[in-house]
Amino acid sequence: MELYQKVSNEIMEVIKQYSPKYEIVSLDEAYLDLTEYSKILLNIKIFGEKTGLEISYKKAEELAKKLKDEIFKKEKLTSSIGIGPNKTIAKLASEKAKPNGLKIVKPEEVENFLAPLAVNELPGIGPKTTEKLKAIGINTISELKSLSKEKLIEMFGKVGEIFWQRARAIDQEPVSQKEIIKSVGRQITFEKDTRDPKLIFEKFDQLIMEVYREIESQNFSFKTITVICRYLDFETHTKSKTLDKPSKDFSILKREAKKLLLKFIMENFKLIRLIGLRVKKN
Repeated sequence: MELYQKVSNEIMEVIKQYSPKYEIVSLDEAYLDLTEYSKILLNIKIFGEKTGLEISYKKAEELAKKLKDEIFKKEKLTSSIGIGPNKTIAKLASEKAKPNGLKIVKPEEVENFLAPLAVNELPGIGPKTTEKLKAIGINTISELKSLSKEKLIEMFGKVGEIFWQRARAIDQEPVSQKEIIKSVGRQITFEKDTRDPKLIFEKFDQLIMEVYREIESQNFSFKTITVICRYLDFETHTKSKTLDKPSKDFSILKREAKKLLLKFIMENFKLIRLIGLRVKKN
């Protein structure tokens, strides 16, 4: 998980250089608003929102290709990109672009693009909803579009109105820069297995600072602090402390993390190969 998070962070840093308006929604997915830009970007998805400014889809395509190339050059990873007039269409386009593709759906192409898709491809429609729709003969988005808003609300409650809107490519949700980050972590492997407390705590202080800088840069609040210790025989253990409430306090992080590391040193006399620190939201 630490490796996934590290690589994801590095890719997202690339993405952030392309557009000031981005939304990271998971380790491997992000939206980009290409409305007002001098340059732009995207990762798994790229998004352009029309707000009175006509978007050049040709320019968006050029930027998407450039971003794909940069991600592959730096991380040797491929990405699939969807470009569309809103987040729903961009997401669906990116799904159709997999693997390692690029698909553009312009506003005038949206209706024909959506019509033949299966209802379960529409974001928010899961297996139970799909079965319920199939039971009344609704299998495609075109067929879903034939149902009235009132009928969908009757069947699914308030979320039925969202299904009605998305079947018509209505999606006004903006790209939000609130990033969903669940954990931050760092670890270090010693050049030689050691039991030297001075060396261990010196390196651990560096880890604490690195983790705290990431906490600050991401405006991240942590509630669970975990210390990882791997011994010379590769046996790996963790110790955790869950706080009463989320915190961003450096002194709390440092104090509680060192207490956990000290327990490892006091309880086991094996040589230590690796130490790590991870903080989580809960």
